[in-house]
Amino acid sequence: MAPKSDTMMTLAIHDQRLAKPGLQTAALRDYDSVRRAIAFISEHWRTQPTIEAMADAAAVTPDELHHLFRRWAGLTPKAFMQALTLDHAKNLLRDSASVLDAALDSGLSGPGRLHDLFVTHEAMSPGEWKTGGGGMTLRYGFHPSPFGTAIVIATDRGLAGLAFADPGDEQTAFADMKRRWPNATYVEDTDGTTALAQRVFDTRLWRADQPLRVVLIGTDFEVRVWETLLKIPMGRAVSYSDIACNINSPKASRAVGAAVGRNPVSFVVPCHRALGKSGALTGYHWGITRKQAMLGWEAGQVGLH
Repeated sequence: MAPKSDTMMTLAIHDQRLAKPGLQTAALRDYDSVRRAIAFISEHWRTQPTIEAMADAAAVTPDELHHLFRRWAGLTPKAFMQALTLDHAKNLLRDSASVLDAALDSGLSGPGRLHDLFVTHEAMSPGEWKTGGGGMTLRYGFHPSPFGTAIVIATDRGLAGLAFADPGDEQTAFADMKRRWPNATYVEDTDGTTALAQRVFDTRLWRADQPLRVVLIGTDFEVRVWETLLKIPMGRAVSYSDIACNINSPKASRAVGAAVGRNPVSFVVPCHRALGKSGALTGYHWGITRKQAMLGWEAGQVGLH
């Protein structure tokens, strides 16, 4: 039997962590160490800190940090540090406008649009949105993910919400999501949302023949912005101003930024791939460190080594 590749082994480990409660805690502990390392790297990357300094900030040994980053993102700590530099962000933004144009030119737009997660989406009607979720039943569950605890919110029509929380902040993050649709009925259903969590975070399940169904609940303007985010390929980024031009509202960069911030389906609808024109990460509803983690993790998936 042929030996497993590093990628296959990483996926197998990750899959186990989604499936086994004892390993779920380990997955969240991994992200907590990663989060502390990222915060340190973000503050000190200009001085190119040593792996010993990064490990100390993450409260692990240098060997543990090396294996942690290889397991978590497929990158060495040094490569991950490179993925957090302004130069790398500017590279992600290269030809920002043409990235969106290419998506349109190739017909990858509209309800059948597929991207890295092989997503198919639909928008609820304006009337359904205006009710504040009245008449809707939203099922939710808390699940481990590469980016901390994920709050998965689902309707019978598909994934409607995805949020993230650090340890101890789960209920605060959930309350934030509930405010978006205050009149909906919420039912905790961890078992029922587990399959959705696996579909989102296990890259082996990103299949075109079984697209992840997403329901977008927002204003017409917000939905247009979120649909544009779905066109951004993994390993690239676009500016807020190019998103505004793409939806024929070239002077609405600030409104676009607000709509990006209100994206209820984080990561799947990749608002973390929206950057300032200079390459600045700007804000992220679930924290700049988490946005950096997502961009660095994606760098590993597209082969930055």
